[in-house]
Amino acid sequence: MRLVVVGNGMAGSRLVSEVRARDPQMRITVFGAEPCPPYNRVLLSNVLAGSSRPEQVRLLDTSWYAAHDVEAAFGSAVTWIDRDARTVVTEDGRREPYDLLVLATGSDAIVPPIPGVRRAVPFRTLGDCERIMAAAERARRAVVIGGGLLGIEAARGLAGRGLPVTLLHLAGHLMERQLDVEAGEVLGETLAGLGVETRTGVSASSVDADGVRLDDGELVEADLVVLACGVRPVTALAAGAGLEVRRGVVVDDELRTDDPSIFAVGECAEHDGTVYGLVAPAWEQAAVAAEVITGGKALYRGSRLVTRLKAQSVELAAMGETQLTEEHAEVVRFSHRARGTYRKLVIRDDRLVGAILLGESDAVGTLTQLFDRGAPVPGDRAGLLFPGLSAAPVADSPTLMPDAATVCRCNNVTKGQIRECWEAGAGDVAGVAAATRATTGCGTCRDAVAGIVGWLREQEGISV
Repeated sequence: MRLVVVGNGMAGSRLVSEVRARDPQMRITVFGAEPCPPYNRVLLSNVLAGSSRPEQVRLLDTSWYAAHDVEAAFGSAVTWIDRDARTVVTEDGRREPYDLLVLATGSDAIVPPIPGVRRAVPFRTLGDCERIMAAAERARRAVVIGGGLLGIEAARGLAGRGLPVTLLHLAGHLMERQLDVEAGEVLGETLAGLGVETRTGVSASSVDADGVRLDDGELVEADLVVLACGVRPVTALAAGAGLEVRRGVVVDDELRTDDPSIFAVGECAEHDGTVYGLVAPAWEQAAVAAEVITGGKALYRGSRLVTRLKAQSVELAAMGETQLTEEHAEVVRFSHRARGTYRKLVIRDDRLVGAILLGESDAVGTLTQLFDRGAPVPGDRAGLLFPGLSAAPVADSPTLMPDAATVCRCNNVTKGQIRECWEAGAGDVAGVAAATRATTGCGTCRDAVAGIVGWLREQEGISV
């Protein structure tokens, strides 16, 4: 069986590792357009801020491919799929036959069609990140266009390097897809305290030599302009092969396209009308596709999205239907803007259907579990927002957390799995990460994993 994977990013590399874990014999070739081994795109903001080095965010290195008998072609873009001959063709003319093909082509950064936009740098790839860092060393002021997740991470990263930063956003408040108006305003106030000036409701008309020109003619001065205007699924390869493409490459519950020998996973895939732009769904899809490819049975039924902002000194989690009002749901809200704190629960039919947690909170684990499982919400609503004030046990305490509780959402790792690998000999967080992949996604579960490991260590000391 010959498996070819097109795309060696977070989805493609996970698919390859999942297949190899299930089948040590299958012949696997993976093509990646980028010239480097796969890396964790979620952690690029840490690289931009200087808190991580590029090599620290790698997912797999070249030695892994050699050790697992996987051929990896770095810097080799596939330009054509010959479905009749079951062959892919690269830009340098290489032809590689396949029995099964997986498209994991990801997304490209959206570049707005405005004059001078070539002076700006998109924030999407490791190469982009390195160009931004090089420019930041000689820049005096930066502008980031786009106030979504990536734009905020880019702005915070540049501010962390000591640059004054202005964040420009077309919508009326930041992260308008995930946050309500007040949460967006509180987030803007938090960023202001970290050195980021936020301008919402503004549109860039051009990128000039001295900065960004707005629609009203105002010039926002900068000698470094970063684009974070969203992403678009890369579907040209699939469309050119005659596969069904809407917003993404259309797939069924087995992640197959309308050609049963071709699968699609990650940001390029559209399942049940949805294109997911987060890492956890991509890795869930990779696991399902790998199971099917290796002869097993598995179905992908969609993902429940939890957005985590990865920016130093900014704690944010948003999930589900955050925009619903009291007309359509029960809404429990707390705001303390002076402390940068905003918490909101959206409850319908006694189930948590949405939540926003901005600012440090020990409620994230419990609320994420309730949201994931669709379990009934306890009657003590205030206790959900402030677990420390409730007389009830805190559900995400390592002592009381059930083994079935999910600790790492990116990799779907439970407390029970962490306990099992500890008992098998993993003696620290690094050992747990190597055995389960916990903490290797967005990284926000690291403290929870460390807490469980510390608790297990204490238990072991007591038993001795």
